[in-house]
Amino acid sequence: MKATRILLAAMVLGNAIGATQANAQSCSGNAGSCNLTNTASVTVGALVKLTMSPATTTLTSPTADQIDLGTTIYDAGPTFTVKANRAWTLKIKTTVSPNWTYAGTDAGVKPISDLTWSNAAGGTYVAIATSDATVTSGASANGAAASVHFKTLWSNDFTSASNAPGTYSLPIVFTLTAP
Repeated sequence: MKATRILLAAMVLGNAIGATQANAQSCSGNAGSCNLTNTASVTVGALVKLTMSPATTTLTSPTADQIDLGTTIYDAGPTFTVKANRAWTLKIKTTVSPNWTYAGTDAGVKPISDLTWSNAAGGTYVAIATSDATVTSGASANGAAASVHFKTLWSNDFTSASNAPGTYSLPIVFTLTAP
C-alpha cells in the first residue's frame, strides 16, 4: 500500500514537471539565428462613460394663478453624453417613495408621481417611479447625446399638502448600462 502511494506521488510529480517543461520554449540555430514567439493578450470588458450637466435641476416654483388653475410646469432637465463600446441603455428612477423630501414647517406632502419626465420636450410624459425606466438606448457610441425633460403637476387647491410652503426635493438616479 505504501509503495502504491509513493508510485502515485512520483507519477503526479513527473506529470507536473513535464507540463511545465512543455510550456517553455527554447531554440537553437545552426545558422546564427533563433526565433521564439510570445503572444500578448488583453481582455476588454463592457466600457461605459456618462456625463451629465447640470448636476442639479431647479424646478420652476408655481405662482398663485397657476395653483388657482391647477397646472403643469415644464422644466428642461439634464443633458447627457454617452460613451460605450457596445450597445447601451440609459435609465431613470428615484430612490425616494412615496413622497418628495420636504423641508418646511407646514407639513408639505408631495407625491413622487407629481414629477413626470420625458426624453423629448414635446414627448409623452410619465410619472417618475422607484423602478428603472428606459430613457433611451443605442449602439456603441463615442458621444451620443440624450436629455430629460420634466413637468411638475400642481393641484388647484391652496390647502393641499402638496402645495404647502417649503422646499421639496427628489433625488433622480440615472444609470447607464451596457449589458
